[in-house]
Amino acid sequence: MVASMAVSCPRSNVFQSSISLRDSNSSFLGGSLKGFCLQLKPTRSQRKYGNISLVVASAGATTTAPAAASGSANRFYFNITGFPFPLGPFLNRRTTRTEAVKGSIWLFEQEQALGFSSVSTNIRMTVIKLKSGGLWVHAPIAPTKECIKLVKELGAPVEYIVLPTFAYEHKIFVAPFSRKFPKAQIWVAPRQWSWPLNLPLEFFGIFRAKILKDGDMSTPWTDEIEQKVLSSPEVGIGPYVEVAFYHKRSRTLLVTDAVIYVPKQPPECINKESLLASAKNGLAVKILSKGKKVPDEPVVDNERNRQKGWERMVLQILFLGPSNLLEPNASFAQMSQKLIVSPIVKTLVFSKVPDKVRDWIDGIARDWKFKRIIPAHFAGPIKAGRAELLAAFAFLDDFLGERYVTRPSLSLLFTSLMGKAASYFPPDDMKTLSSLDEFLVSVGVVKKTVSGRKR
Repeated sequence: MVASMAVSCPRSNVFQSSISLRDSNSSFLGGSLKGFCLQLKPTRSQRKYGNISLVVASAGATTTAPAAASGSANRFYFNITGFPFPLGPFLNRRTTRTEAVKGSIWLFEQEQALGFSSVSTNIRMTVIKLKSGGLWVHAPIAPTKECIKLVKELGAPVEYIVLPTFAYEHKIFVAPFSRKFPKAQIWVAPRQWSWPLNLPLEFFGIFRAKILKDGDMSTPWTDEIEQKVLSSPEVGIGPYVEVAFYHKRSRTLLVTDAVIYVPKQPPECINKESLLASAKNGLAVKILSKGKKVPDEPVVDNERNRQKGWERMVLQILFLGPSNLLEPNASFAQMSQKLIVSPIVKTLVFSKVPDKVRDWIDGIARDWKFKRIIPAHFAGPIKAGRAELLAAFAFLDDFLGERYVTRPSLSLLFTSLMGKAASYFPPDDMKTLSSLDEFLVSVGVVKKTVSGRKR
């Protein structure tokens, strides 16, 4: 959940012409620009509305590479947007596609890096084939030539493009992706907002979007896919909004950031250079080493170092400042291979509005008989059902001071036992995040943690 900012300017002759960078030896943001020509021209919709959007924390300031036969060119995508840190990779994004449910659901993944750091994870787009023969796209990713080719190989038209959250890292790709499929309808989560400037969707290149509503039975896909909206009061600078979906035929639950399942091995889309960069004993490792001496040695490309790089990435993503990056194994083992709520989301968001989150999760568990969960990050699909989801959110009971008597006693016992495991985060690793929460509360950026259900 990264905040967004955008700037819009009137139509200008500057944007009517091309800007070329053709120095054969030039390098920018770590990638080669040999033979690269950056075209900045207004799109058809931008000409219609009479403005050009320069986006500094969301979609719009992106372009794709000129046609080329090489794999590198097919993966090219230029993006330097982000606030306060841009999201990488800045020039090259590999796309992988897997079939989650035969002939019905496909997962498309790309690497996503935080600014200029060595911290990366995966970002996932889920595509469902509807009975109409068209495609329903959940949380689009960067529309590289490779990505679009993989979508078109499914042999069906894209009918709907869905933005299930307000979050910047998902919003950023909606406009450029939709331009590849101009006949598709765009649907977005309600109460979209950006920070530090709260700007309308049009500033991010998203036009004529329809709004997703809780339990709406009038959506064109309602016979196949149901939806439930979590729309919380403001948790600080803005509300937390996420839409969960249930694909009835495959019994699949789709979420964005609500839960995650950290795999033991890194996702295929994360390149080895990122993993090895994370394995180096840099400044972050020296600071977060529990006072132990940090050896200064070169990193050899092997499975051990790639795994170390992945474990360090995960702990920084989950905790921001984990207790021991030098030896990440123990903390990683406690956080991986189980369905959990991310410590950041739990601490900075869900603990502020536990009653709203509890109602949302209980509604999902009560009404939908899912057997797998597909989040937008880390592992997916996850073999999990109602019990595992309730266990991941068992920590809400501590904030609300109650347990729902509507749950069967055996189910309650099972959920309680699983919840203790799912909600356990190493205390030493939580210190930085807890201190950050206290600071953000003190300056009014986030609300205090709620204790007890509001009557």
